[in-house]
Amino acid sequence: MNWRTGISASTLVLALAMPAAAFAQAAQIPNSETPGTPAQVDPSPAQTAVVPQGQPVDPAATTASQSAPEIVSPDSETAEIIVTGFRRSLDAALNVKRQSVSSVDAIVAEDIAKFPDQNLAESLQRIPGISIQRDAGEGRAITVRGLGAQYTRVRVNGLETVATSTDGASSNRDRAFDFNVFASELFNSIVVHKTAEASLDEGSLGAVVDLNTGNPLGGKTGFTLVGSAQASYNDLSKNFGPRLAGLLSWKSADGTFGVALSGAYTKTNNFELGNNSVRWAQGVFDSVNGTRCFSQPNRGGTYTNAAGCDQAALAFHPRIPRYGSVRHDRERLGLTGSVQWSPTDATKISIDGLYSRFKETREEKWGEVLLRSNERSIDISNFTIDGNNNLVKATLNDAWVRTEHYLRKSQTEFYQLGGSWDQDVTDKFRFTLLGGFSKSDATIPVETTFVFDDRDAQGYSYDYTDMKRPTLTFGTSVTDPANFQLAEIRDRPSETVNTFRTGQLRTEWDVAEGFQIKTGAMYRRFSFDTKGFSRDAVVCPNAGGKDVVLGTLTCSPNTLFGPTAIYGFPAGNLGEIFNLGKAGQPSGTTTSFLVPNIDASAAYTGLYGRTPTVLVGDTRSVIEEVTGGYMQFDVKGDILGLNYAANAGMRYAHTSQKSTGISSSVVGGVTVNTPATVGRSYDDWLPAINVAFFPTDDIILRGAISKVLTRPSLGSLTPGGSVDGFNYRVTFGNPQLKPFRATALDLAAEWYFAPQSIFSVAVFKKLIESFPVTQPRSGTFASTGLPLSVIPASSPAALNPEGQEWQINAPINGVGASLKGMEISLQSSFRFLPGFLKNFGFLANATFISSDADYTQAGPATTVSRPTFNPTTGAVLTPGGVLGALPATTRTATLYGLSKRAYNGTLYYEDKKFSARGSISYRSPYIDGSSATGNLFEGYNSTINVDASLRYKLTPMVEVSLEGTNLTDNYRSRYNDLDANRNYENNHFGRTFLMGARFKM
Repeated sequence: MNWRTGISASTLVLALAMPAAAFAQAAQIPNSETPGTPAQVDPSPAQTAVVPQGQPVDPAATTASQSAPEIVSPDSETAEIIVTGFRRSLDAALNVKRQSVSSVDAIVAEDIAKFPDQNLAESLQRIPGISIQRDAGEGRAITVRGLGAQYTRVRVNGLETVATSTDGASSNRDRAFDFNVFASELFNSIVVHKTAEASLDEGSLGAVVDLNTGNPLGGKTGFTLVGSAQASYNDLSKNFGPRLAGLLSWKSADGTFGVALSGAYTKTNNFELGNNSVRWAQGVFDSVNGTRCFSQPNRGGTYTNAAGCDQAALAFHPRIPRYGSVRHDRERLGLTGSVQWSPTDATKISIDGLYSRFKETREEKWGEVLLRSNERSIDISNFTIDGNNNLVKATLNDAWVRTEHYLRKSQTEFYQLGGSWDQDVTDKFRFTLLGGFSKSDATIPVETTFVFDDRDAQGYSYDYTDMKRPTLTFGTSVTDPANFQLAEIRDRPSETVNTFRTGQLRTEWDVAEGFQIKTGAMYRRFSFDTKGFSRDAVVCPNAGGKDVVLGTLTCSPNTLFGPTAIYGFPAGNLGEIFNLGKAGQPSGTTTSFLVPNIDASAAYTGLYGRTPTVLVGDTRSVIEEVTGGYMQFDVKGDILGLNYAANAGMRYAHTSQKSTGISSSVVGGVTVNTPATVGRSYDDWLPAINVAFFPTDDIILRGAISKVLTRPSLGSLTPGGSVDGFNYRVTFGNPQLKPFRATALDLAAEWYFAPQSIFSVAVFKKLIESFPVTQPRSGTFASTGLPLSVIPASSPAALNPEGQEWQINAPINGVGASLKGMEISLQSSFRFLPGFLKNFGFLANATFISSDADYTQAGPATTVSRPTFNPTTGAVLTPGGVLGALPATTRTATLYGLSKRAYNGTLYYEDKKFSARGSISYRSPYIDGSSATGNLFEGYNSTINVDASLRYKLTPMVEVSLEGTNLTDNYRSRYNDLDANRNYENNHFGRTFLMGARFKM
């Protein structure tokens, strides 16, 4: 508290004790925000890429004045717009960065409805300190200075929001923002605030990202019409798809009224091919190299204590080794509308609307062996264990061969309506009133899986000697329906709804020349609600008896193994043949499988007519209300001839949360689900100081210190728990988790040495004071206090709840973590070279980050239990052959989502008609989260992405283009266990090419 008070006092001293310096403002100091500037500042090139009168004119490219330029309206008589295309976007972005006191980076559209990249996240990765995470070949989420998506706040037209999509292997049900929900053509600029200000919305340890749509009063008078049409082609799926965009705007002749409408539509149908192990695990096998591990085969008996059985059991094997395909059929529609009215120079009223619809059909087909939880009946031979204790090669008999067909239909609809009123009350006092709401509705009406099983397959072999490209060979036919039975059916519909309501009042008072006071108040209400349901069923879950789906089968007892066992419906005509394609598989890998046909299997089993049950762990809600305000002092002037600008202030936020989950209990033999709600509130005082010094006209030195916070993830706040019966894991929530709180320190130096050029170095450090961590323990399912009915019906644990020790996790308030790093950026045009060479330019940056955080996770089992006997009678008390508990292991590692190194480079050429651009981005490996089944962490290996584009202007109004993304067909490699780097998945998406044309009137 003393530190916060000290900052506030020092701010007042700086503002009031040096009036002479503050009032002697030099022309080189960036001006304050223009009076009446709307909350949704739109630094589009048409408004910012200007040359003040008297500057030299270079018709190919130039920049605004190198003496800390002002942003001048294009309608001004003293300005002439002369920069075009990609150079103009770079120029405008540098002006935004240069005129900010805090640390800011920007990306600006090359022209109206012409964002530089097909995806907003892919544009953001060119900013120093930002890396992206891709899904289906598209950028989905960002990491800023080593802090993942949940630590970044995103605002659309000044309103904080959450866009939650349902794509990816799992839906986003948290605070993270999914950038693939929106078409990039809808936006004119992105501004990234890397350091905090008292006047900037709180909630971010990483950054605040502003996405800005149109600004009709910033364009030319009369009508403007822009349209583009492209055809996309993917060389892996061999499919074409349309990409269409258009904008229509009008501005009155007197410049007082403007309206703009824009739309974008994209449809793709691409493939993802590769392999997946679904993690690695330990397990006790039936026999090893012919030596029986139990006194009875397949089931029952006592453990024989053979050394080879221990060795194989304690090594890690792939849980579900498989090859397959994932089809992503996506459709994206976006619409924006903006109306602005400025009846006088002192008044501006803006209303902005945004609608986006993102639909996807995700279809997966896999051919696999289900080692997971079935090791007890599998005979293993001819195996190899490598130096990381991985059972990388083996032959299996009595293997559970499985083929899967998965189908998910999902849709995300996003709505936002906001308005702002900017009013100059006097020439020294002004205010902005901002308000609006947004809603993101992500629904999954269908999430269906059917599986065929062959539970006594012989001669299966796998070889992970080449971890990323294993050889998987099936010894028995996997295309013959006679070998398969339909053993499981699943359907898990769900819905996640996020809503925001926001109201803010911002005021500015020009106390004196170079001294301004900003105050404000805010209210935000965030509502998160997710519901999950299940229609899952194992056809024959019991030891004999009738099946639970149709009641027409007489199931075999679970002691019966072999070809006569009945555990599902005959595959018959319920299947279809799946051919793998180019998944990177080596020769010898089986590539054709019989998989269930979704329509035929659903009709036969009546899946969609089954009454769904509530998934307790996937049904929860959070209501969060934040009220508060801020006071900030902005000063600028010179001290002993050194120009400076600074802002300092305090932000207060009161957070009130109400978390609701499902509490399950058994009453009279019946499971009763009861809502459980926990409320709490807390207060934060968040001081922030930003200072910029100007030793020369072209050099800026920046420094910042602030207190920042990110509120806990939504899933962690849930009362109650969720059950993973496939990994024998229970995860409880904790509604009393503290926010992530940190002190952020930043220093930067920037040299604007030529037009469109900058060399900058920034160092930063974040001292994270509170950091929720997982506290694991091992125990029986009974020790959790949860009823057996909450275990998913299709999981192995439903058949044998106490078949092994459970890993039980709960988040607690940890002791904190640290992060430090450096960004280096160099950007330049080659205007000093002769001839056509002067039309080249480049952008390059590198980010280096290190961090330390302590995590406690469940490490590998180190023992296999021995049988115990009654010393008097010799009767078996415990049969043995069970893996020991997974011991709690504390490990120091990086923060989740943090890559230690990232590099980005772009080389471009641009003249009056032709432009070309090539970009390359590298991201080093990173931990994505905790793991399971004894593995310490899981994450992604390094990635390299190469993109390029060519554009040619046929006329001043018509341009044709050819673009390519992922030109090297980079594979996404995911690992399991930080030390062993076991293959989790290795998939590729193919190259995508876009050909089309654009016109502007």
